[in-house]
Amino acid sequence: MSTGMTAHSDTPVFGRVGVAMVTPFDHHGALDTATARRVATHLVDNGVDSLFISGTTGEAPTTTPEEKIELLKAVIDEVGTRAKVCAGVGTNNTKVSVELAKAAAKAGADSLLVVTPYYSKPSQDGVFAHFEEIAKATDLPVCVYDIPGRSGIAIEADTLRRLAKLPTISAVKDAKGHLGLGAELMHETGIDWYSGDDPLNIPWLSLGASGLISVIGHAAPQYLAELYTSFEDGDLARAREINATHLIPLMHAQARLGGVTMAKSALRLQGLDCGSPRLPVLDATESEIAELRQDMTKAGVFKE
Repeated sequence: MSTGMTAHSDTPVFGRVGVAMVTPFDHHGALDTATARRVATHLVDNGVDSLFISGTTGEAPTTTPEEKIELLKAVIDEVGTRAKVCAGVGTNNTKVSVELAKAAAKAGADSLLVVTPYYSKPSQDGVFAHFEEIAKATDLPVCVYDIPGRSGIAIEADTLRRLAKLPTISAVKDAKGHLGLGAELMHETGIDWYSGDDPLNIPWLSLGASGLISVIGHAAPQYLAELYTSFEDGDLARAREINATHLIPLMHAQARLGGVTMAKSALRLQGLDCGSPRLPVLDATESEIAELRQDMTKAGVFKE
């Protein structure tokens, strides 16, 4: 199916149809870059124009800096001429994040994804200072990742306003879901906004978001790409149909299993074995895999 996506050279730096890619491990639990290359190719071949490496679904908390850079290099080498590659470098240690940012830039990343510093619960001034230090470390565009359900704190509106004035802060990945506030900040700051929560993809696009950064895209990248192009072509009815028919069953699966487990299980069912998640995240059980297969069949990924 033709997705109508633009060529890499014309794609915005954070893309339009993005997937927060899993980090494959072999059966011994070691990084598996050969499978990472296959996954990246599969996603890009099916309409994904940007890959976000070492984010939440990429198991960033349980991979080492060395693994992150090795994975990044492999994905860039495999699809970097066909898709944008964004490196997740955010941690709750500003110094470590700065070092990761520099290493990612040296490895050839197109941009950086930086999550709100988690666990420590800094003040909003501390949040700003954290992002500012990372943003100053390279010339790469930075996407701020606002996900209070995991980080423990939100990036408040005034902090986002301040961040938007920094020269390399270019985008927000929103997993907070405050649609009204997001619409206001998009208009006020001009910063690019990305849906970071699949159930809100169409609402965010309707408010002017630049694109999507998806988890369920692992299971159905072609439908995710078609949803975006249908919306951009003005065919809202088709976008709604794709969302309801092909994507909502996968959203239910993700809600049950969690993003990492769902994404790796879905890929395994499609012949791309990415290994098990690292603890404390667990692999799906046989019964959960059977239920996921039913969801994927209902979504049209598999034919009955």
